[in-house]
Amino acid sequence: MERLDKRLAATGRWSRTEAKALIRGGRVTVDGTVCRAPEEKVPESAPVAVDGVPIPGAGPVYLMLNKPAGVVSSTDDPREATVLSLLPEEYRRRGLFPAGRLDKDAEGLLLLTDDGPLAHRLLSPRYHVDKVYYVEVDGALDDADAAALAEGLVLGDGTACLPARLEVLEGGRSAHITLQEGKYHQVKRMLASRGKPVVYLKRIAFGPLILDPELPKGGWRALNLPEIEALFRH
Repeated sequence: MERLDKRLAATGRWSRTEAKALIRGGRVTVDGTVCRAPEEKVPESAPVAVDGVPIPGAGPVYLMLNKPAGVVSSTDDPREATVLSLLPEEYRRRGLFPAGRLDKDAEGLLLLTDDGPLAHRLLSPRYHVDKVYYVEVDGALDDADAAALAEGLVLGDGTACLPARLEVLEGGRSAHITLQEGKYHQVKRMLASRGKPVVYLKRIAFGPLILDPELPKGGWRALNLPEIEALFRH
């Protein structure tokens, strides 16, 4: 637990006096609720925001990003814009990294955190964490494709894929696909092996997290406490 005014001052953006004025002015929320008491003690994991903009806390950081196409899921790249470039400087200094990757041209849900143990558990196939994607393909998906993915594909280079779930949507040119692993370009390679190359790819869920429909492309927000707790329970 930490005093709210101290939490704000620790970011280096405000003095303790300025932090107290912000809080008393009703501009600070804790887990979405306005708090007007500078001396209020809040959990390290509680999301705190000033004027609706989340601030980093003393504990681990958990951010949901709606990744746009054209940026890479990396912490540093000398040639490409990275997902960290979409965040304010105070978050870029925290050592955040993406829990898993999305292709450069893919969009959708990406979890950014500095909690290495949790990221490892979420990404390990033995923990059976679902990753759900919306895909559009050149061609028409059918029940035979769904059956092939459910059995577990072996790609042309010998890569063995765990069984995956394919839910074909109306018209057959789009689907939801659920994986519990994240091999290199896996969704694209699996569907290309079926003669249905992917033309659009968006991750819409990661474990218990669902992509916030209010987040624009390139937008981000701190996870709320129920979302963080759901990750740990999962």
